[in-house]
Amino acid sequence: MSLSRELQLHITQLKEIRSILNSMKNLAFIEIHKLLRFKTMQGQAVANIERAALDFLDFYPGLAADNNAAQLCILLGAERGFCGDFNESLINAVAAKAYTGVIAIGSRLCNRQEDIATEVVATLEGANVAEEVPTIINRLIDTISALHGKSTATLQLTVVYHDNASNQISQRQVFPPFNQPNERTFHYGNPPVLNLAPGEFFADLLDHYLFAVLHEIFYISLMAENHSRLQHLEGAVNHLDDETVKLQRKSQIYRQEEITEEIEVILLNAENL
Repeated sequence: MSLSRELQLHITQLKEIRSILNSMKNLAFIEIHKLLRFKTMQGQAVANIERAALDFLDFYPGLAADNNAAQLCILLGAERGFCGDFNESLINAVAAKAYTGVIAIGSRLCNRQEDIATEVVATLEGANVAEEVPTIINRLIDTISALHGKSTATLQLTVVYHDNASNQISQRQVFPPFNQPNERTFHYGNPPVLNLAPGEFFADLLDHYLFAVLHEIFYISLMAENHSRLQHLEGAVNHLDDETVKLQRKSQIYRQEEITEEIEVILLNAENL
């Protein structure tokens, strides 16, 4: 096979790879816009629960949870590849933290669990798309319940994840919640009217809050993962385009040389005749 034919075959293969990567890039772009809607709605729900909890704790401050507990980290990594140093930066972020255990989420992150300094007490696959988030969270809550059942100590849960809004890795304590100082200038004069005992109401509120805030964080992390994948694939597609242009130029040069050689052979044969 001539060099020009070999280069044309290689160019065809690069174009096929480029088409696949470009499709993956478009899917990541679509997922980002879908996750933006999910995140906005979930963020509003979390904010409403937080306001209600702070109003409640104004009148029942003794129900606030104690921070002296075993510190468990939920490390929210990537389920799929093509997202650069997404997982490596998470591993580095928890390297110097004094967590008693790590729950690693995301297949790509779990494959590197030996690089995590803190003991990995559980691993879970992550979500590929927004619709899979509720299922993964249910599995996570079951895992947390199982770990809590093995220990007599209370748990303090901190989620470590990527957040594009702050352009950095965030570490957010989700349990016990509502420990930030209440800086609101307005307070209600009368306690809330409850149909449940205050302790029972607050316990249910904690369950609702944990479920809601985990959804919000998962949407934020998955959106950041797709942003990283979009940038990574954009660079890969541009690189393939540049390589294709170079190979096409080289193929044209080789083809011109081959045509010249063919003409010379024809002329030599004509002279011999």
